[in-house]
Amino acid sequence: PVRDQWLVLTQYDTPDGKIVARRIWLYGRGSGRTALLLSFGAAGRSPAQALPVGATIDAELTPYPGGGQLRAELGEQFGATTAAGPPPGIAAAAAPAVYGNALRDDPWLDAWPVTLRDVIPVPSKDGWQLADAHADTHAETHADAHADAHAFTRADARTGSALPIAPAALSRPGLWKLVALSGGGPVTVFGEIGHRGF
Repeated sequence: PVRDQWLVLTQYDTPDGKIVARRIWLYGRGSGRTALLLSFGAAGRSPAQALPVGATIDAELTPYPGGGQLRAELGEQFGATTAAGPPPGIAAAAAPAVYGNALRDDPWLDAWPVTLRDVIPVPSKDGWQLADAHADTHAETHADAHADAHAFTRADARTGSALPIAPAALSRPGLWKLVALSGGGPVTVFGEIGHRGF
């Protein structure tokens, strides 16, 4: 078992025929590990295991073998949950390499968990993207200098270091909540990157 201060990153349910699958993603503050708790319930019923998103729990996790050892089982918990800030993250531009490394180890991998820091949700011609906020300053300067000559816009420049948001996520209400929460400013987000995007 791995004992750590585990930050609850997200919890969501996915109906799958006659069952409901619940995924709870955790981040170990001391170990730097990301872990997945997976539980199931009968159709129309939520799985029993639930943890408050944004809370930190002092607990032991036992990783399952294989699959990058992401999936784990929650063991003994010590003390009450506490509030916590966001986990450390990486730039959007670095995320494809993280997914590529995981894909090299498991060619059948569909997606890999990643936390992005300082990203801004921006619209693009094909949907939405998460753009690196630090690229914005350079992008605005570049856009101003070349706006007349090349019809280059700030949005075009900003999306140079951006991850597309996967088409499946575009219809979910979470995207609009993210846009509203960011207010055009940088945010830290957790999700899964795959061949279709974030």
